[in-house]
Amino acid sequence: MTAGAEAPAPLDATSRITVAVEPPYDVWVGRGLLTRVQHHLPAALRARRAALVTTAEVERHHAEPVVAALASAGLQVHRRVVADGETAKSLSVLGELYDWLASIPLARDDVVVALGGGVVTDLAGFLAATWHRGVPVVQLPTTLLAQVDAAIGGKTGINLRAGKNLVGAFHQPAVVVADTATLETLPPRELRAGMAEVIKCGFIRDPQILDLVERDPAGALDPSGTLLVDLVRRAVEVKARVVAADAHEHGERALLNYGHTLGHAIETLTGYRRYRHGEAVALGMRFAALVAALAGTAPPDLPARTTDLLAGVGLPTTCDPLDPEAVWTVMARDKKVRDGVRMVLCDRPGSARLVDAPPRAVLERALAELSTA
Repeated sequence: MTAGAEAPAPLDATSRITVAVEPPYDVWVGRGLLTRVQHHLPAALRARRAALVTTAEVERHHAEPVVAALASAGLQVHRRVVADGETAKSLSVLGELYDWLASIPLARDDVVVALGGGVVTDLAGFLAATWHRGVPVVQLPTTLLAQVDAAIGGKTGINLRAGKNLVGAFHQPAVVVADTATLETLPPRELRAGMAEVIKCGFIRDPQILDLVERDPAGALDPSGTLLVDLVRRAVEVKARVVAADAHEHGERALLNYGHTLGHAIETLTGYRRYRHGEAVALGMRFAALVAALAGTAPPDLPARTTDLLAGVGLPTTCDPLDPEAVWTVMARDKKVRDGVRMVLCDRPGSARLVDAPPRAVLERALAELSTA
């Protein structure tokens, strides 16, 4: 395999962000990177075969140049299409993929390649983590959500009926190549949903993200413009710093779950069909802002600013009434739970922390406000 050899100079506006875990890996952000992905594969890879996991729509738009690029690196490429949506992150689909890898056969030194959104990066990442007790995975995220969140950091997993991502493993990728040109093929709803994870990074670490989105919400959602590329880079830098400080989510990394405690509960209670992941996270961020303001740990204007930011990019800020008992039951199964429900709350834009949940009366009041216009 000739990956990593004689790589040409990066294209203009291409950014390289190193995630300083062990071993470290790079995240490349820029336009047109999928057609030259072979130049970003680590030289240490010794694979002869690549198992490419994707979805039908992504395959139609992006698979051929990726297959050609991987083949030019000396890889024999096998591809498998999985269904789109969270239902693909299931034990049954995983079992089918194991049988497929065995039929190739994919050896210990070979590589899994994930081409798609967060569902594909999570599923293929867990597939790689558990095949031969771990083979390399190359993440090629094609959605905004995956480029700034799901593909980075090594968290992989599948869903159970009891909850989202309850089965998973930490398995850092060999490299992440985020080609922002792929965002031009996204449906507007998917692009908006991904913006929730960008805004999340603004609330927990980089408040300039919030300023940029507020000043030009239309530009933030323009995949052909330069603002979105800058927002992707900034969000990746936030995630890279947090992951490097806490690779296995023992402390600081939990901040990346801002908005996710309720967001995951909403996804579970609606069967992963009512909301896209980013939409549920948006609702979770507004809920968290309401909780922090009601508890007196955040400025009173935080909920209003959160609402305006989310609404400005077309994300939901209210939802149908939720049964509090059902919400608490699902939240209590959240992976951040130790001796009780914990939440990531924002003290002020750019600063967040993981805390024990405030009194239930505060949570119920915030939940009631979330379900009213």
